[in-house]
Amino acid sequence: MTTTDHPFSAETLRIDPEQETARITASLTHYLAQTRRRGAVVALSGGIDSSVVAALCVRAFGPERVFGLHMPEKESSDDTLVFSRQVSEAFGIDSELEEISAILEAAGCYRRRDDAIRLIMPEYGPGYRSKIVLPSVVDSDAFRLYSVVVQAPDGTTTQHRLTTEAYLGIVAATNFKQRVRKMLEYHHADRLNYVATGTPNRLEYDQGFFVKLGDGAADVKPIAHLYKSQVYQLAEYLGVPADVRNRPSTTDTYSMPQSQEEFYFSLPHQRMDLCLYGKNNDVPIEQVAEACALSVEQVKRVYRDIDQKRSTTKYLHLPPVLAVEVPEISHNLR
Repeated sequence: MTTTDHPFSAETLRIDPEQETARITASLTHYLAQTRRRGAVVALSGGIDSSVVAALCVRAFGPERVFGLHMPEKESSDDTLVFSRQVSEAFGIDSELEEISAILEAAGCYRRRDDAIRLIMPEYGPGYRSKIVLPSVVDSDAFRLYSVVVQAPDGTTTQHRLTTEAYLGIVAATNFKQRVRKMLEYHHADRLNYVATGTPNRLEYDQGFFVKLGDGAADVKPIAHLYKSQVYQLAEYLGVPADVRNRPSTTDTYSMPQSQEEFYFSLPHQRMDLCLYGKNNDVPIEQVAEACALSVEQVKRVYRDIDQKRSTTKYLHLPPVLAVEVPEISHNLR
């Protein structure tokens, strides 16, 4: 609990990076020994989370047993490949470029998404760009609904409320991107006899900010217990390039630039971390509000949103259900 001598603040999330690195790398080396795998594959997005996972794997196994994948597509940010290559070069790991646009085209990813957008904007077509957004969680108690922001070829931008059918169609289509990347990640893991890594931080893992059997699929998830603020602390300690550490968080999924806040969390990660920690650890809500520069009522809205996301994304965490348990197949690797 916090006290008047040690008030709740961002400092509450301070970790010992050296100690945390030792703990995570010990877990990774133990898992490799148990599974008899030789190393790890890391999908490098140019973001902070995958960069830290790559750095941790290098600490655990050495650079010669870590393989990086760069997997941009035609709608990726121009910076994505630049930053992901900075990471592979900084840590001296072998890597490969897998440009996934052709696979996505063949699967109908772009076509299916555009068809879904046309359900509410019939003129949407070649030359248009888009992203989906949520209203802020702190501004109102009103039920929040997704909208699609569309940029026309002439540069004009409009926003349209999504129907359930259109929203689900857009998400289902864009989920091809994460699932194709994971398919390729497991291909390389299989050929090298490596493990496939997952890169969610605690905020993403808790709130279901991942695609089932896409970026949510992995053999190991080394940073799922760390708040994003703590991931940044590890990044500095591990020597993740400054350009990557200073890069704003992005989904890098839609054809228009899109932050994680406007797509899912509705608050910057620094505030979301504090709200999630405060809720998880029964910190007095007044202290959470002060630390986040929010009102108590706004924090209550964030808490309700946390609960709602936990409920609606519970399915993402569930393993396949068997009609009858098969205990002889269960293995305990702990």
